Amino acid sequence: SAGLTEEQKEFQKVAFDFAAKEMAPHMAEWDEKEIFPVETMRKAAQLGFGGIYVKPDVGGSGLSRLDTSVIFEALSTGCTSTTAYMSIHNMCVWMIDTFGSEEQRHRFCPSLCSMEKFASYCLTEPGSGSDAASLLTSAQRKGDTYILNGSKAFISGGGDTDVYVVMCRTGGPGPKGISCLVLEKGTPGLSFGKKEKKVGWNSQPTRAVIFEDCVVPVGNRLGAEGQGFSIAMKGLNGGRINIASCSLGAAHASVLLAQEHLTVRKQFGEPLANNQYLQFRLAEMATRLVAARLMVRNAAWALQEGREDAAALCSMAKLFATDECFAICNQALQMHGGYGYLKDYAVQQFVRDIRVHQILEG
Repeated sequence: SAGLTEEQKEFQKVAFDFAAKEMAPHMAEWDEKEIFPVETMRKAAQLGFGGIYVKPDVGGSGLSRLDTSVIFEALSTGCTSTTAYMSIHNMCVWMIDTFGSEEQRHRFCPSLCSMEKFASYCLTEPGSGSDAASLLTSAQRKGDTYILNGSKAFISGGGDTDVYVVMCRTGGPGPKGISCLVLEKGTPGLSFGKKEKKVGWNSQPTRAVIFEDCVVPVGNRLGAEGQGFSIAMKGLNGGRINIASCSLGAAHASVLLAQEHLTVRKQFGEPLANNQYLQFRLAEMATRLVAARLMVRNAAWALQEGREDAAALCSMAKLFATDECFAICNQALQMHGGYGYLKDYAVQQFVRDIRVHQILEG
């Protein structure tokens, strides 16, 4: 909590307490049984974590990007997978709040901020991930509606969520032809692929989202036609910080688990904590965690201030923090020896859940 205001320390404490009491005791079960913990997330929403950086007039908490990073890092110590989904949900609500009309904001945001309803972000397609400008899902204008066709892949929450923020092509090729539509579950022609079997992130379902002649009112378009790519990229700047923050939480928890194990475990007649080599490794892990945290918080501040270099700093922070934090979790598992590979020990789940952060979210 170094460098945080008293108010930020309060949010952090509330989030740490929630993670310890409501998430950590269930983390292994949610993973093993692939449970999407809807009620737990609704409890988190009662603390204001359903729309953290959304404006208060539609139910949001109106907090800054730095506040958000601090909260997601703390929550992630309790369950990284669940917190990562919550971060994607928050990004979707922010997009509607920021780029939607007053009517759209008041129609969608309150039930999303309370997590009565959940949101999914639909950008990635089977043939385009990072190359978002080449997406193929199309929306043809027909009077007051769009006819939506195509499919999205790897969608967090897909099939279990209520609102889908979809990037689709309303114009010609390239980024300028992309628009953003909001679909609701139950729209005729909206269907889902099989639930994917994943290495980690098992407390959130992942499915393909399929559109077959979905009729979407023009009133569900966020912003102007052709603004979709810009909306998607601005959302991902914050998304990068959010996912990096979830990595920080996993690494933070793993350092503490390793420290505890080294104190308790004896080899050659004395605790592992007395071994100088392991002391040095633990010191390196803590140093890398603090370096990553400072980089993420600096990027969050730059984004909040609207600085010119914000997008670059968000990308750097995401790259650095996800790589460093995975290395920290992996080293913590190594320090547990054979125990680290058993599912009775939480460290292996942090390793599995955090691995995908090096791949997704830009």
